[in-house]
Amino acid sequence: MMRARNLSKERLGRMHDIMAGYVERGEISGMVTLISRREDVYVDAIGKLAFGSDVSMQRDTLFRIASMTKPITAAAAMILVEECRLRLDEPVDQLLPELADRQVLKRIDSPLDDTVPAKRAITLRDLLTFQLGIGVVMAPPGMYPIQKAMDEAGLAPGPNPPAHSPDEWMKRLGSLPLVHQPGENWMYHTGSEILGVLIARAADQPLEQFLRERIFEPLGLKDTGFSVPADKLDRLPTSYMTHPDSGAPMVHDEPANSRWSSKPAFPSGGGGLISTVDDYLAFCQMMLNKGQYGRERILSRPSIELMTIDHLTAEMKANNRIFFGDHSGWGFGMAVSLKRSDLSDTPGRFGWNGGTGTSGYTDPKEEMIGIVMTQRLMDSPAPPGVFLDYWTSAYQAIDD
Repeated sequence: MMRARNLSKERLGRMHDIMAGYVERGEISGMVTLISRREDVYVDAIGKLAFGSDVSMQRDTLFRIASMTKPITAAAAMILVEECRLRLDEPVDQLLPELADRQVLKRIDSPLDDTVPAKRAITLRDLLTFQLGIGVVMAPPGMYPIQKAMDEAGLAPGPNPPAHSPDEWMKRLGSLPLVHQPGENWMYHTGSEILGVLIARAADQPLEQFLRERIFEPLGLKDTGFSVPADKLDRLPTSYMTHPDSGAPMVHDEPANSRWSSKPAFPSGGGGLISTVDDYLAFCQMMLNKGQYGRERILSRPSIELMTIDHLTAEMKANNRIFFGDHSGWGFGMAVSLKRSDLSDTPGRFGWNGGTGTSGYTDPKEEMIGIVMTQRLMDSPAPPGVFLDYWTSAYQAIDD
């Protein structure tokens, strides 16, 4: 029973019906939704692990959380900042020599050799805020030479983990020019991938080991990692993408031969983790509690505050309206709401979506965390209907 002044039981029922509609219409095979507000936690598992399956979604179903990995990677980097093993505004060249002495394209459509020297080195802050000068090029595939080069080098972002080892991946990235001067524009994704490599080198241990020792184990995350052990594969749903012609769901990844069934060549700090709603809730609760979780302090309050404010200029946001509209900005590895544009856009709310069909945000003002996990790939950076309806439903359930 939901307590008064937290969440309305009747309105949570409305939310269930709306979410179940996506399963009944065949848009999604199943999902798990979660709302935590103050001392109440509401979880709803709907549908099946795959179309045609008789195995139901459960509270502990494992999900490929894609870019919901990014806030965790940013938190890991801040642990190293707090220990003075990394500094926000120092060049990363010493640990990432592949990024030293960058060349920058004169224009986005320039040939790869039409460049000028970078005006300054790339810093940790650039990686955290995606201002390093390279990332997703928001244009039709193959429109610019740099897009083609990133694709051919195995550096183009996508729903699957990169195929190369971290050292090889960095070598390939280092062979390409930047698209923009460091600090002059926002480009999605690649900063988090580099961040994962930087953390591993700074800590002198594999990224997953560092995450496990410093974040997962202290928070009690028992199901979060870059791969799924054989004895847990029965909890992994099939992942679906949209068929380009029919628009119907088609298989992207299935448990029997999943890309996540063995340790990846590249532990992707930008999108590689598997998790559950309860594991991700613990991470969000730590962020909501200003770095504290139970008796464990993962980060200081000042670090959380720094991570969850907007670090972009108005021009950067205007150049990336598909990500930010006119109501959102970017902190360290996550979006930050700046003004109320709908029910769920409370100023100060932070979090991010995962391209494999997941979304998780923390709202300090409402003392609320929302998580929805599906396995239907997003078709664009704009949130799909199931996310929009989940967030509307979550906030209309507030009862005070």
